[in-house]
Order: sequence, then C-alpha cells, then structure tokens
Amino acid sequence: MAARYGRRLRKGAASTAVAAAALAALTASQAPGVAQSVVAKEQPAPAPPPADTSVDGGSAYYTDLPPLNSPVPPGGSDGPGTTTAGTGIGTGATEAGIPATVLAAYKKAEAAIAESDPGCRLPWQLLAAIGKVESGHANGGAVDVEGTTLKPILGPQLNGNGFASIPDTDGGRYDGDPRYDHAVGPMQFIPSTWSKGGPDGNGWGADGNGDGKKDPNNVFDATLAAGHYLCNGGRDLSVQRDLERAILSYNYSQDYLHTVLSWYAYYRKGTHEVPDGTGALPVHHSGSGTGSGGPAGGARPGADGAARPGGSGTGGAKPGKTTPDKPKEPAGPGGSHGSDGSPGGGDKPTPTPTPTPPAKPAPLTALERVGDKSLTATAGTEFAAPPRVRAEDAAGKPVAGASVRFTLVGSTDARFPGDATAVTVTTGKDGLATAPTLRAGDKAGAFTVRATAVGRTVPAVDFDGTVKAKPAPKADALARTSDKELTATAGAAFADDAVEVKATYQGKAAAGVRVTATMVTDDPKNPVENGAGPYFKNPGATGADKDKPVRTLTALTTDANGLLKLPKIYTDAHTGTFQLRLTTADGAVLTVKLNVQAPTGA
Repeated sequence: MAARYGRRLRKGAASTAVAAAALAALTASQAPGVAQSVVAKEQPAPAPPPADTSVDGGSAYYTDLPPLNSPVPPGGSDGPGTTTAGTGIGTGATEAGIPATVLAAYKKAEAAIAESDPGCRLPWQLLAAIGKVESGHANGGAVDVEGTTLKPILGPQLNGNGFASIPDTDGGRYDGDPRYDHAVGPMQFIPSTWSKGGPDGNGWGADGNGDGKKDPNNVFDATLAAGHYLCNGGRDLSVQRDLERAILSYNYSQDYLHTVLSWYAYYRKGTHEVPDGTGALPVHHSGSGTGSGGPAGGARPGADGAARPGGSGTGGAKPGKTTPDKPKEPAGPGGSHGSDGSPGGGDKPTPTPTPTPPAKPAPLTALERVGDKSLTATAGTEFAAPPRVRAEDAAGKPVAGASVRFTLVGSTDARFPGDATAVTVTTGKDGLATAPTLRAGDKAGAFTVRATAVGRTVPAVDFDGTVKAKPAPKADALARTSDKELTATAGAAFADDAVEVKATYQGKAAAGVRVTATMVTDDPKNPVENGAGPYFKNPGATGADKDKPVRTLTALTTDANGLLKLPKIYTDAHTGTFQLRLTTADGAVLTVKLNVQAPTGA
C-alpha cells in the first residue's frame, strides 16, 4: 500500500532550491527576520512518510500564494486588523482575514496540544496555513455554530487517475463513495488516516469540541487531529527540520511544502477575524481530479449554501509544474505563469476565475436583547432558552453577517459545547445571533452571559444566569433485597454485607438517597439507640478508637441503582433479638431483626 499512496503521484515538482528561493523572496518582502526560520533550505528532502500515516493521500490542494504585502496595515500590530468605521469588520489585508469559528478552532487546538504535548511547540499559524491550502479555511468559514461544515468538503476520487489509488476503506461512511476514498473535511483527512492511521491503530481522529464525536467535517475535531499528527514522533516544530518533516508528512510534495510555508510566514505577521462565511476564497488547485465542494475544483458553497466560483474542476496549474512535451519555467513567488504572463503556465492564457467578494454588511450600531434577560437551569441540565441578540444599524434595521461573541462571566461551571466559555456567532439575515446550547454545571450559583459585537465598540448585552442546586433525591420506601434470616453468635459478627436494602421512589430505584442506620431498643412507641447488642465499628477512626462500638451511622447513600450495603455488623456478649432501624429524610422506615445466639456449649 505504501507504494500506492505513500507519496505524491503528480510529476514535475519544483526543486527544494526553487521553493526556497521563491519563499525567500516572499518572506523578505513581508516578514523580515522570519524568512530564515520558515524557508525550506537546500537540503535532501526527508523520506516519504509511511502510507498508513498519510493525511490527505496526495489529494489536490490550493496553490494560491499569499500577497507580497504585509498582512498588517500601516501602524497595525500582530493582533486583529483595523476596522472600518461603523462596520465592526476588520480591514487588514483581505487574505489575512480568517473566519471567526475556524480561527477559534486553530487556537483551541494549539492550546490543547500545548498542554498535552508542550515539547511540540505547535503554532496555530501552521494549522491556519494548512487549513488555507487544504480547504480555504473550510470554504471561507462555511460552518455552523458547532464548527461543522454546511456542506461536505471532499477531495477528488483517489482512483489512481492523477492522484494516489486508494480503494475504499470506510464503506463510504465519511466520503459517500463505496469504491474509492476521498480526502474529507476542512483539513482533508483520508478516511483510513482518520479512523485507522494513528500510532495505536485507532486513527488520528479527535474530539476537539467535546461533543463525544470524532467528525472530520468538524473544524474543531479536524484541527486538533491535524495538530496531533504534525506533532507525531516527538517533533519540535520550532526546529526547521522537524517543521519541514511535519508538513511533508501531510502531503509529500515540495510544492506543497513551499505553499504551506508561504502562508505560515504570512500569518505569523498578523491576522484578523472575519465573520464566518466571508473568508477570502482561493482559486487555483493542484492536480486534475474532480471533487465535491472542495479542493478538487467545482463550485464551492458559501455560508448560505450558494455556489461560489472556485475553478473549473480541472484545477489551476501548480507552481513549477512540467509536462512531458514541453518544460515550463519554474514559478516565482507569485505562482506559475505562461510566456505571456498569464496565470496557469503554458503558451495559451488560462482565465482565472475571480471570487465574488462578500457584500459589505451595514454598519452595526447596537445589540438588542431578544427574549428573557434571566436564564435559569438546574445543575447538570441544559438551559431551555439560549441567549439571543439582534444586531441593528442606526435605523433599527437588522444587520446580517456581523460577528457576535457570547462570553461566560463569573465563577460558574456552565459551559457552551466543547467545554467553551466563549463562542462567536454570525448574525443571519434577520440580524439574530443565537448562542449554542448552554449547559449548567454541577455548581449552583449566579453568573453572566455577555454578548459583544466583535470589532465594534457598542454597549454589551448581559443575561443573568442562575444555576439551581439539584433537589435532594427522594425515597418513599426501603426494602431488603433478601428475606434470609440474620443470625450471629455473641462475640462474633454477622456475615460481611449481611444487610442490603433498596430505596425506591414511586416504584423506581432512588439513587443518591441518604439513609440513617440505628440499633434501637425494642420499644415501638419510643425506639431509641440501644446501648448494648449489635454494633458497627467507628468508620474512619484510627488507633484505639477504630474498634469503638458505634450504633448509629448517618453517612450512608444509595448507589446509582438505589442499593445500599451496610458495613459489617459486630456483636458483644448480649444475646437475643435486636432491631436495626433504617430511615430516610422523606419518612421511609425499615426495621431489620438481628438474632444473636449464645456460643455452643455456653
């Protein structure tokens, strides 16, 4: 299998030296001091990665290179770009804008791996560079509030025609094709790598948003999986050699390495957040396959599901590509060009499709609360109504496409999906931004959900959140699980766990019910703690006190099935019939008889 898809099957890759020269020209113009740390040096390429750890199977990818100018506007910083007055939308270089949810996924993956594998030193900008090249940041951020793509992003059929030959490995589960595999999702994982290719054989798939699923179509899951993959083998991505090895293991092509490193250098100089669905869409593709809504070509869906121009389906020429008939000159930092200067290479100019720029949203001047201000839920449950606001302009009309961030403020266990304390949502055509389902934690108390407009200075909208404590479990009946008579010899003990009871409420098992067990006198009118007869040992005591008789226990609780096994019961020298009384706070009572016999021959 390694011979089939462990390497790129397309021919004529540019040499390492050409890639280095092109990237050096790019980074020298936009990122002084960064070029040396990210340029592919003139040295032998690392060995191809094993086939069972390939990510995209040598599938198609976008070959567009970043602009030569710096992504940071004059006077800007490495943080968010500037904003246009009244819009709240970043105005840094267009290509430096990354859709809000996708950007959050890159940074969340970086934070997770910094904790689990700090020696890898994974920068989120590397994930962004790969995400840009593999899928154009999930087709310009065409994802829902959970980070799942609105439509599948599929690479070409890997049938050996211009790409690797990978017969189906997942029964079409991820790519819908029962004959051949396709690269899937924002980070273009082939199914076999996602589900089987990991070091433990369980695949590289990951759950990045904490919903209990590993979905290659979810940008949080896919970016975390990509991060683990890049860090595999103890790599330190601050070391140039390891960085190059990691990128080449993703797609073994010097052109691919050059393209990813170009975007990596570009993003290191600064990015800014743009609303989901409005990211700049790349155009040119490598290879000649045909796919569905993704890197292989064809129309690509935007956030509203409408098709956007994305190439002809045959793919643009990749930099440095050659043909058996006539060699082409190696590409410069701006991509591949023909003799007449037209993009695409060759003697005949190939028209380059131009993405339709997203419509500029109306100026946002206010956020208005929709629904109740107060949100209440019981610990461990979900809030019935999610926080919701409407973005409005100065005339009170709704503003579509605005980014609204919901943040949990205060000491609380409440969380959004993925254990997140903040989420960014894009307003719809009606100007509404609805936060994802909010789950109350186990801690009771008050907190605040604050809605703010991303990139705009407008008053925030606060929601008052309250988590109520869980009501104490109830039980209206106690019963023994066995009718066996309980007998022991004086001075000895009853069998271990001799007394087991079950608590129920309205006929159903009652979990977590507190039960009090007391050895009582035989007086039905006034049962009080007995001073003689059977007893428990002092729980938790040490030294001489651990054997001290105790005839009342209060820290007893039924398990998930409503069952409770009492601690071992001992006897003193007294014989006869004694009573063990079990009670609950709701008034359920059970009396158990304990028979103590004299020793044989006494």
